[in-house]
Amino acid sequence: MPFRGFTRLGIPDVVLVEPVVFPDHRGFFAELYKRTDFLAGGVAYDFVQVSLSRSKRGVVRGLHYQLKPMEQGKLVTVIRGRVVDVALDIRKGSPWFGKYVMVELSAEEPRLLWIPPGFAHGFQALEDDTLFLYLQTKEYSPQHERCIAWNDPEVGIPWPIRENAIVSEKDSRCPSLKQAETNFEYPI
Repeated sequence: MPFRGFTRLGIPDVVLVEPVVFPDHRGFFAELYKRTDFLAGGVAYDFVQVSLSRSKRGVVRGLHYQLKPMEQGKLVTVIRGRVVDVALDIRKGSPWFGKYVMVELSAEEPRLLWIPPGFAHGFQALEDDTLFLYLQTKEYSPQHERCIAWNDPEVGIPWPIRENAIVSEKDSRCPSLKQAETNFEYPI
């Protein structure tokens, strides 16, 4: 099996995926996705879109999600650089509603994070020229796209580079979790 583990985190639907890394004198090789292993690890989704972002140190992207029927699950990893990645539970009725999981991901230690539908997702780049890869279960749909303020004080995410965070104009206008439009119920 090319994966060391599928670890359910503090919110059990969010899964940290650790591939087996095969190093040698050239560098390393790792399988990042294999459908049969993901099914066995409890991630039973197919991916229809792959996206890539490049960010400077301090950039915050998020917290993004899409409403049903275009809700997205995301499998994310870092290709170059380092980030803190956040999954915020926005499923009404969930025992973890309004809680988040935060994980550091880096190119030096390849790991992936599975964020299922019903979560808002965001990350902050900790290094310049960070490349972040997203595999999504549904295509991007502007009319279903929504967001939650990255710095919502009631959510209280401890972003490492808070004072000099770089945020898009669009993300700077996101509402708080209390004001956000969601249509997710627990369980999904």
